[in-house]
Amino acid sequence: MRIPLRPIRRRATAAALGAVLSAALIAAPPTAPAARAAAANPTITVPPAGSHGFPFLAAAEDLGSFGYTESEYFIQGTATSYAKSGLWTSDGRWNVRASGQAAYKSRLLVRRPSDPAKFNGTVVVEWLNVSGQLDLSPDYWFERDELLRRGYAWVGVSAQAVGVNGGLGDVHGLKGWDPARYGSLVHPGDAYSYDIFSQAGQALRTPNGPDPLGGLRPTTVLADGESQSAGFMTTYANAVQPVAQVYDGLMVHSNSAVASPISGSLADVLTMPNPSRIRTDSAVPVFVVLTETDVPLASVARQPDTDRVVHWELAGTAHGDQWAYDLGNPTVLKSVGSAAPQPDCAAGSAPFNDGPGHYSMNAALRHLASWARGGAQPPSGAPLSTVLRDPSTGLATGGVRLPDVTVPTRTLTGERDTSGSGVFCGLYGARDPWNGDSDPWDRHNAGDPSDPSLPRTAEPVLSRLYPTHDDYVAKVRAAAQASVNAGHLLPEDATTIVTAAENSTIGG
Repeated sequence: MRIPLRPIRRRATAAALGAVLSAALIAAPPTAPAARAAAANPTITVPPAGSHGFPFLAAAEDLGSFGYTESEYFIQGTATSYAKSGLWTSDGRWNVRASGQAAYKSRLLVRRPSDPAKFNGTVVVEWLNVSGQLDLSPDYWFERDELLRRGYAWVGVSAQAVGVNGGLGDVHGLKGWDPARYGSLVHPGDAYSYDIFSQAGQALRTPNGPDPLGGLRPTTVLADGESQSAGFMTTYANAVQPVAQVYDGLMVHSNSAVASPISGSLADVLTMPNPSRIRTDSAVPVFVVLTETDVPLASVARQPDTDRVVHWELAGTAHGDQWAYDLGNPTVLKSVGSAAPQPDCAAGSAPFNDGPGHYSMNAALRHLASWARGGAQPPSGAPLSTVLRDPSTGLATGGVRLPDVTVPTRTLTGERDTSGSGVFCGLYGARDPWNGDSDPWDRHNAGDPSDPSLPRTAEPVLSRLYPTHDDYVAKVRAAAQASVNAGHLLPEDATTIVTAAENSTIGG
């Protein structure tokens, strides 16, 4: 499935990775008069069929069964790079000046309702993640239920050079994967990625050539990026959006404390303000969502919510999780087979976190879409503790807490022991069923999610927590309603959660 940043140490967090890998490209700020202009409008063309006959990252699921269609388009033109103008500080009020220009040609992957009457007017434009050295769409997977059931259009943008030209992985970018389809693409380097992303949004508003939205007329265009891409979203929000003025709102999902450098050089992450907060004078709303994995390092960039910036920190969630992996991995396998990047967690270690991250992202997306149209500011969320866990359950304290956490049946954590594991394993957190410490990882050590440190604590006994099945269901129903009332859970997802509880055998 997706990938974020770079190698992890034992019980490392994705935020740590994000701080480094997410810094791989450029940035551009706000009110610099010399650079202030709307984004250029690129030329749009339709790609050839190529040798595979389908786009890279084409959905493995049957989109037609959801009333959706998938297509791909090329955009090309001249992109601008940026340089810092003035001093950049932690407040995010960053200015830029135009630095250079270069020709480019990249692509848009588009999923939209087949029936125009089903389109809700909002387009989510995702900066495709390239931490795995190829294009991936983590936020499409996290937000997929909300996207497809509510009639959004989704567009993935190959904004970065690695996705187009290839990098260290087995898949040598789009051009290497299918030269017949993508051989004409041109990416001049990551210093131009921000403007390429701006021009992608502009192409959806005023198409110069074939219309990627097939005649749909968007009223709201949102920018979205997760993990490594969220580092770019941070800089985009602070620097580029005020210049380009393309997007109506921005989703920053699982960013780190330090935003991506403007120069395009990973080494220049040390030149970025640490911490890098979101500017509070933004003309458009910015929604920052952090998982439990991200918070330990990203927390230094915490800031109070305002009428332009809202933060959620999600208890019991992971930077990557079972939901996103199960949904995304078939799509990645369809394109690259055995070359698909994998978590490579050690045999016998705890399974991935299967917590409520996708439910939170569904709610966050709906809030942001409404907020960007002038609706109410989303509700705030309590900060997640960076050190305290409930000693009886192993669950983190604080944060946005959905029923999986408030009426728990297993330990859910954003951390995991990564000894003997691959680079990305630590991003997927862990879960530990409460079954009397009978799992191979239940050793009351760093690899035990329920009890990672002394003194030893036995796992909770479900029959004692929930004496009857009806008791368990009633508690889940009450918790789901409380989360809906708080604005942290959508009614549709609350129904799904309660139905799962009713169909379970938990209690008694």
